[in-house]
Parts: sequence; C-alpha cells; structure tokens
Amino acid sequence: MALDLFYIVIFPGFLFLGAISLVFEYIDRKLYARLQNRIGPRWYQPLADIIKLLTKETIIPKEADRRFFAAVPMVALAATTAAFLYVPIWSSRSLMPFASDLIVVLYFLTIPTLCFFLAGWFSSSLFAQIGGVRALTQLFAYEVPLYMALLAPALLAGTWSISGITAFYHQHPIYLLLNIPAFCICIISAQGKLERVPFDIPDAETEIVGGTFTEYSGRLLALFKMTLNSEMVVVAALIAAIFIPVFVQSAILNFLLFLVKVFVIVFVLALMRASFARFRIDQMISFCWKVLAPISLAQILVDIIVRGIILK
Repeated sequence: MALDLFYIVIFPGFLFLGAISLVFEYIDRKLYARLQNRIGPRWYQPLADIIKLLTKETIIPKEADRRFFAAVPMVALAATTAAFLYVPIWSSRSLMPFASDLIVVLYFLTIPTLCFFLAGWFSSSLFAQIGGVRALTQLFAYEVPLYMALLAPALLAGTWSISGITAFYHQHPIYLLLNIPAFCICIISAQGKLERVPFDIPDAETEIVGGTFTEYSGRLLALFKMTLNSEMVVVAALIAAIFIPVFVQSAILNFLLFLVKVFVIVFVLALMRASFARFRIDQMISFCWKVLAPISLAQILVDIIVRGIILK
C-alpha cells in the first residue's frame, strides 16, 4: 500500500510528472521563442507562473456550480497523471502493465478534453462556452486519426499493451519503417490534442479572450495549466514509447533515453508551433477527416497485411 502511494504521489506519479512537465514547458517555450528569434523565458519562469497563480484569489462566477467548477480541473489533472503510470520510463515495461493498457491510456487522455468542455460550458461565460464547444468539436476531429495511428503499430505487434508493443519493435526495429506515416499523423494529431498552434482554436486569445479558461483564476487555473503541461509530456512519452522503442540494459540510461526521446517529440511540436498560423475550426476538421483519417486507415491495412503474411 505504501509503495503504491509512493508510485502514485511521488515517482513516477504526480510530483515527478509535475516537475518534469515544468522542465519541458520551459524547453518548449524556449525553443518556440528561439525559432521566432526571441530570447524566451528564464529557466524558472514556468514554476514562477504556477506559484503566482497558486497565490492569487480564486474567483468563481456567481451563476456557476461551485463544486462542479472546482472539481473539473482536479479530474483533468488526475486523469493525465493516471495515464502516465502505464507509459514505460526506465525499461521496456511500464510500472503497471497489463494486456490492454493502451486502450486505458487513450481513455484517460480523452478525459482532460471533456473536462475542458465542461469547464467552459458551465462557466456562465459566452467566451468560455465557445471555447468549450470548440474543444469538443476539435476532439471529434483529431481523435479518430490519432487513435487509428496509435492502434496501427499495435495490430502489427499483435498486442494492445504499450509494454508489449515497445518490446516487439525493440526486437524487430525494421518494422518501425512501416509505421512512419502513423508517426507523422500522431505528431500532427497530438498538436491538436494539446491545443497548440496551428490547432489552438479553443484558446484563441485574439478571438475569445482565454477560451475555455476565461472564468478560471488562482489555484483552479493553475491546475488546468499543470494539466496542459503534464498532458504534453504524457503524449510525447506515449508516442516515443511506441515509435522510438530504444532501450538498453541499464535503468538509469533508459531513463536518460526517455528524457531525450521526449525532448525530440517536444522539439518537433515546437517547430510545428512556430511554422504555421492558426487554422479555422472547419479547416481543422476537414484536414483531419479528409487527410489524416484516410492515411491512418491505409496504415492499419498495411500493418494488417504485413501481420497476416509475414508474421503469421
């Protein structure tokens, strides 16, 4: 029981994920700034931002349900932290692997977006409601190609376990080449999942102030910010585990490799963020359904064929 609490609360759970998410938020913001020929924040700025929010007054709209308004950020952060426990960190096996943990992780990663919608919808603000509707609409756009692109390597590996998928491609690295299109789709869809440029439509400050989080402040806004930062690390770690399954015998070296792989994914996401302008919501939906989804389906068919012919 005590060991389980250690895993959940300290490492690799809430405290570790919170700390590493601040580090990668700094890296992301610094890379984004340098790609735009700006200096960017100092190393302590992400932590300073969280501390500032934690010390500010939390204001809840009079028309909002106080308990629901306060609970939604906690649920979003808890779901993100739970997903991280099933991603391999220091070996090819995660902390709590089981036969279909990939499905569970995808389920957990859907919860924060639903929480963003509910937070905006019940904030009694027009701007927040528009942001919430956009977040939910965007979910229906990127979710299908993202999940199909992640499930395609699982079909080829013959398992729904993240640890099993990682072990399979670690033993058969040549098959990683078949999944390059799925990797590209995951990167693009992850940008929409994380609501980053060019898919930051729910948080379009120039159009709808702060989007979903317009009415949030203080500790509750800090929880949402921590959720977004943690979600970036979890999504990057999941993509790295499935598409970059590089491991050695040493747990310490594997942990360092984990950090390097997450950095590579974050760098690509920052590069995309600096290279494109914001899409309209209709453009995003059209792109996901007309381009990404067909490519994801083709990837699944290729993996099924290879699995049936070569690995039967």
